[in-house]
Amino acid sequence: MVPDEPAPASPSSAAAPSRRTRAAAGIARLSTPLRVVLGIAIAAVGVVFLLVSMTVQTIAVVTGIGILLAGIALLLPPGEGGGDRTGGSGAAAVIVARVIGFLLVLLGAGMALWPEAGAPLLSAIIGVALVGFAVATAVRAFRPGADQRVTAVIAALATLAVAAITVFWPVLTLVVFRLGVGAWFVFAGVQLVVRALLRRSPAVRVRTGRPWLRWVRTISVSLALVLAVAAAVGSGSLLGGTPLPVPDAFYSPPAHVPSQPGVLIRTEPLTVGVPAGAKAWRILYTTTHPDGTPAVSSGTVLAPADPGPDPLPLLTVSHGTTGVVPGCAPSLSAEPFADGAGTAMVDMVTKHGWVAVTSDYIGLGTKGPHPYLVGDAEARNVWDASKAVLGFSALHVSTDTVIWGHSQGGQGSLWTGQIAASYAPEFTVKGVAAFAPAANLYGLAEAIKTETAGKTVSAYIAATWDQVFPSLHVSAHLTPGSVGPVDRIGNLCFDGRDGLAAILRGSQVPNQIFPNALLSGPFGQKLKEQEPTGPFPAPVLVAQGLADPLVKPAIQDAWVQARCAAGVPIDYRTFPGLGHVSLVAADSPLTPQLEQWTLDRWNGVAPTPNCGEQPK
Repeated sequence: MVPDEPAPASPSSAAAPSRRTRAAAGIARLSTPLRVVLGIAIAAVGVVFLLVSMTVQTIAVVTGIGILLAGIALLLPPGEGGGDRTGGSGAAAVIVARVIGFLLVLLGAGMALWPEAGAPLLSAIIGVALVGFAVATAVRAFRPGADQRVTAVIAALATLAVAAITVFWPVLTLVVFRLGVGAWFVFAGVQLVVRALLRRSPAVRVRTGRPWLRWVRTISVSLALVLAVAAAVGSGSLLGGTPLPVPDAFYSPPAHVPSQPGVLIRTEPLTVGVPAGAKAWRILYTTTHPDGTPAVSSGTVLAPADPGPDPLPLLTVSHGTTGVVPGCAPSLSAEPFADGAGTAMVDMVTKHGWVAVTSDYIGLGTKGPHPYLVGDAEARNVWDASKAVLGFSALHVSTDTVIWGHSQGGQGSLWTGQIAASYAPEFTVKGVAAFAPAANLYGLAEAIKTETAGKTVSAYIAATWDQVFPSLHVSAHLTPGSVGPVDRIGNLCFDGRDGLAAILRGSQVPNQIFPNALLSGPFGQKLKEQEPTGPFPAPVLVAQGLADPLVKPAIQDAWVQARCAAGVPIDYRTFPGLGHVSLVAADSPLTPQLEQWTLDRWNGVAPTPNCGEQPK
């Protein structure tokens, strides 16, 4: 029997495979030069990583570009002579490689186009990758025939400790990661070029380790474990701050509280941190929330040890940033009178016989929320503390007063003066002094939004304004990766070790806290509303350190000149070389000047505004 002959292929069916074959061959011919170009581009990305200084957002962009290029390289078909020679397993490997390549293209494009999300995502990916590597290392250690199991387990534990460090220090992780990934990109790019040109992978020789090398490896990974665990524990301790004081029963208001603000509820002697030649009390009094509803605040009173029967001059003090939660109240601190121009304040009390009254503000010591940098609300808290002391039988204070404040308190002191006539007409303001005041809050928010100190202050604003101004929905509009840091920073005070922890946590926020769109909307308008513009009822002194990294001198200069142009005279004093804190330090030249300026206001000496002079 003659077997049937196969039917001849139709011209159209034969032509289709031929066209596909020619197209595949054409793509294969282009694969090699494309791989060379991609390899050079990837290596160039690595060189940029190694040699160019970058922000975390730029690191995310460049990493995204590198990942995108690597993904494209995986999607390319093998070059000429590089086809699949391993059957089904090789084909499966090609499919897996292309799937991975496609995912890398998507990931890289997303990171490059959206760096604000890419930066925190990249840090998280590094941490997850380290955990995955640690798990894989531990699993391999227990495979049949595995060598040096103890060493592998120790290495896995060390890697987990390093992963924990990446959680504590995400920005630092990216900075270090930049160097490592730069070297990897250079290596990967060069390797891609070489393989494309040679169409083969270099052989890898495996040498059996000598016995003594095993001990070296074990000791090395053990040392790495110790260092990694120490760094992780130290980071957690450093960034965790210290346990906050817990307000006791003194700070809890009674069941029935007067609705009128400025009423003294209770007092108790304060013995911790009281300077020689003085005595002090905690006070609890009525005030109002930012929306005008009744509230209760705490504060302190510092008076001469022997006040005498005559009315004493009153110093009304608005304190600077100490935090935004109840445990951060100055009256709970071990040094309740060290804030701001503390040395000058103590001198005014012990040397000149004044009484200093400082509000904690609501939300510090008492129930919040704390109206952080909300000018009018802070000013009402400050005035109500001084009103409450008028009803304190242990002291007799004058209704003539001078107002002081530093930083947040500088803004608060200006607002306290601004609303004096309408809110506290029973007082006569003799002078208003503000040291490095956060007067132009919107300008500061714009100027320092990407800086460490700016992120810390922004975190305090975000942690409180979401409650103070709920209609703004601040927390729902923060930049990617900012919500967690805001919560953590918001629970840290801004003094001592807690202050260091807050600053360090601020340094590890990958993006500015508030996106530009938020700053340009109703939230930004609310920031602008916190600017005190006057008029003020008495001479105003503004002091500014020219090396202040937080309250920028240029912004302060502009605010002063704007007030002067509007007919509000300012005695503006600048101090070269002094920063935000050193401006009010004990050895600052401002200290004796401030004391004399305050005495001059009390004694009716003519003020010396210098609006006509250009600040130096």
